[in-house]
Amino acid sequence: MAALDAFRSETRAWLEANCPPAMRTLMPEEEQVAGGKKATWARPEQKQWLERMAAKGWTAPTWPRQYGGGGLSPEEALVLEEEMQSLGCRPPLRGMGLTMLGPVLLEYGTEEQRRAHLPRIVTGEIRWCQGYSEPEAGSDLASLRTRAVLQGDHFLVNGHKIWTSNAHLSDWIFCLVRTDPAAKKHEGISFLLIDMDDPGVRPRPIRLISGKSVFCETFLENVRVPKENLVGQLNKGWTIAKRLLEHERKGIGGIGARAQARFETPMQDVAKHYVGEVDGRIADPALRAQVAGWQMKNHAFQLTRRRAAEAAEAGAPPGPLSAMFKYYATELNKDRYEALLAAEGVQGLGWEGEGFTDDELRITREWLRSKANSIEGGTSEIQLNIIAKRVLALPD
Repeated sequence: MAALDAFRSETRAWLEANCPPAMRTLMPEEEQVAGGKKATWARPEQKQWLERMAAKGWTAPTWPRQYGGGGLSPEEALVLEEEMQSLGCRPPLRGMGLTMLGPVLLEYGTEEQRRAHLPRIVTGEIRWCQGYSEPEAGSDLASLRTRAVLQGDHFLVNGHKIWTSNAHLSDWIFCLVRTDPAAKKHEGISFLLIDMDDPGVRPRPIRLISGKSVFCETFLENVRVPKENLVGQLNKGWTIAKRLLEHERKGIGGIGARAQARFETPMQDVAKHYVGEVDGRIADPALRAQVAGWQMKNHAFQLTRRRAAEAAEAGAPPGPLSAMFKYYATELNKDRYEALLAAEGVQGLGWEGEGFTDDELRITREWLRSKANSIEGGTSEIQLNIIAKRVLALPD
């Protein structure tokens, strides 16, 4: 524990000295940094902060140092996260390369694949998107039809993916493809890495209820993929797909903490601003109970995340418990925006125009966006099934 305390002090000192003041402010969604060749910078401090954190490997703190990571233990990484939140430091980099593909390459990729892709993910040089879901293969993902035919030194890929988040801004896509159509549904699937610059790859954004277009459908027409871009064994991609989903759910499991950190004003202060306060407490008792209930659940959840970090320290993989983290974080995030919207009252009804602050408009749109949390990364119903069968061992 003394070593962890020393690491905390050193980390706090480094963050205080190196995180630019502009990167200790509220981070609007449009200023999130995902990297890649199409990256744009709203302010120079974003790039400076990314470069400093990447140089320490702290954009991917638990990855091995030989691939550009920080080499931290899971407990040390949690300390880093806590200290960044305490100081209000923005995450320097986000993306599927960090939370999903990177861990899979560390476990299943070849040494050549790790050295080719992981360092560029750490530095933000490359941005990845996910090619899993299809128009008729969502929750029943194993029904996917995108086909990859091995032709000598390359695969020829044809198909149609949907809900490929930020595909129009990404450089590469990790993709599930069917390589043996005669095999059983969960077999004959392979995991490929595909360059989005191939002329046969065409992403098309989908407009959402929030007014944003972060999701895309992606068309793959006669795309040539080098054979060496196959991750793992041919026709054994379903095992990799399931592991990646565990990492995805674990990543989504942190949305409650990230959402809390995105607002400078604590939830109780937002509530006091709109409904007033009595003796330092939120004036409306029902809203006060709603906010207090969320805070207690969030605190318990963060303690559970710490226990999971200790288990990971002992070498435990994400496993089916990731479904619990994903489900609970989803509910926490949705509950957070329900409370914020309740606090704002009629000011939470704004969509655009005068009479509403930027924060009010942002909260309304993110309240709508939070509803998708219970669908993306596997629906809440799927997570509850996993928890029932693989965590609680309940009978079918």
